[in-house]
Amino acid sequence: MAAVDEEKTLQEELSLPILLADRVIKSAQEAESSKQDCSELAKQVDRLSQMLRSAVRIASTTQSFYEKPIRRIVADVTKNLDRALTLVRKVKHSGVLRQVFSITTTADFRKVSSLLESSIGDMKWVLSIFDADGANLSLPPIASNDPILSWVWSSIATVQMGQLKARVDAANELASLARDNDRNKKIIVDEGGVTPLLKLLKEGSSPEAQIAAANALFNIATDRERVRFVADALGVPTMVQVLGNSPTRVQLSVVKMVASMAELDSDAQEEFARENVTRPLVSFLAIDTVLDDPNFHSGKTSIHSIVQINKELVGKSRNSYPNSTLTSNASFSSSHHSDGSSRGGHHRKEREVESPEVKLKLKVGCAEALWKLCKKSLTNSRKVTETKGLICLAKIIEKEEGELQLNCLLTVMEIAAVAESNPDLRRAAFKTNSSAAKAVLDQLLRVIQAESSPALQIPAITSIGCLARTFPARETRILGPLVSRLGDGNVDVATEAAIALSKFVSPENFNCVEHSKAIIEFEGVPPLMRLLRTDGRAQIQGTKLLCYLALHVGNSKALEQARALNALEGARSAAAQHPDLREVFPKAIHHLALYQAGAHPHRQSYAP
Repeated sequence: MAAVDEEKTLQEELSLPILLADRVIKSAQEAESSKQDCSELAKQVDRLSQMLRSAVRIASTTQSFYEKPIRRIVADVTKNLDRALTLVRKVKHSGVLRQVFSITTTADFRKVSSLLESSIGDMKWVLSIFDADGANLSLPPIASNDPILSWVWSSIATVQMGQLKARVDAANELASLARDNDRNKKIIVDEGGVTPLLKLLKEGSSPEAQIAAANALFNIATDRERVRFVADALGVPTMVQVLGNSPTRVQLSVVKMVASMAELDSDAQEEFARENVTRPLVSFLAIDTVLDDPNFHSGKTSIHSIVQINKELVGKSRNSYPNSTLTSNASFSSSHHSDGSSRGGHHRKEREVESPEVKLKLKVGCAEALWKLCKKSLTNSRKVTETKGLICLAKIIEKEEGELQLNCLLTVMEIAAVAESNPDLRRAAFKTNSSAAKAVLDQLLRVIQAESSPALQIPAITSIGCLARTFPARETRILGPLVSRLGDGNVDVATEAAIALSKFVSPENFNCVEHSKAIIEFEGVPPLMRLLRTDGRAQIQGTKLLCYLALHVGNSKALEQARALNALEGARSAAAQHPDLREVFPKAIHHLALYQAGAHPHRQSYAP
């Protein structure tokens, strides 16, 4: 039944209570008893009838009419009118039972009159929010126990139907309410607040309006369910379009929203990929960055050259992705040829003269968005590597510092993590003769060797570990910096180095034997032995690395001198609890026992 009610137009919803009101008035006039009470009741119903007819007029003449509160209130009004009709019909023909009815109906009239008065208050309030120039913070009776509901209704109505300044204030009010708690967020979503906020964001009436809308949406979409609601309301193409033709301060707010949605919902990640959001993000990241890649123009990347690059990318992408939505949604570049071209040109000029602080904020936000978009996403990772993304990330890692440098490192780390499990991406993006891949690799090695911050070193080490199967046996310069970090004073850095090195010497790596020999040559055994003397994760990862070395270079003098067999025996109980070690641990013990003098293989058997 509820589904049928939802399909009714508002005019149809309003017609029933208007009809009921007419019937109540007619029956009250014909009542043979309690005439005074019926007369008073009729006056209340008449007021309600006039308000209902006013609502019909407003709804039929107002564009984008916000229906949620009036539908809820009209449902309540209908119930109360139905009770009033039942009461007046009961006293219409009371006959010889008039005295009995007079006792029962006095209390009934008072109760129904009170309900009608509440309905009058509700209708008065709901009509006022459609006339008010701004949100109405008074409370209707229907929301007396839940004032947030009326504030949300009033604010959404203003965002949807108000004047520009009032819409900005109302969007800010919704942003504030959503920031307070999850219940408020849910009410805003349930009462239809997302669509008018997206409309305000898309219209571009003013930067203040767009920022207010973006902030409200950001505060609302803080879990996967609400992110899906925003995405289902066409939020993703709206945001990508706004990125392409808005002032920098608007883009800052939208970029923050893109990062948040991508982090919370993998489906949103893929929707952003279909809309090619990585293109404008990489383009903004490249502003004022000198790209040495010979495939790109030399000198600083300007807005004009970014637009030109994007035009070329659209052509390439159409060929690469013939079934995608690039043609209709390539908003960053197409905005320069649409009816918004003059506005786009104005905003490009604005960015050219923007202060360094604002440009930096935009770059930091774009790098964070790319990081969150690429995490576990093959599509977004591929799109970044198919543009100038890698060379741009490498250059920023080299030249910048702080949050921007870190976000770019984390983006590279996520792309590398995806490439680890996808040979096609690994070969295409990180082939050793690629200038972009070489630039990234050089910066990762520099960070590992020269930076002192674990926050920077760890993602750089992780990235190289993920790409372990990319490097040929002769590429020994990669292993030296990793081995040097095995002895790092920060146990997390040392542990990450052990994890990365394990990927080089894992039996799954074709060059595992050559890499194992290189680790021995770089004197990696002594720091590895120290790592085994720690506890927890560091000990487990160190044990795994030692097991692999024992399998491939068990006859190494370095392992014998370091008493590697004794070290593994000491880690026996820890290894027994770790699934990754249950198979390789006894094999490592056996190999070492074969080569090290005085050992007895049959006594070294391992029972997990």
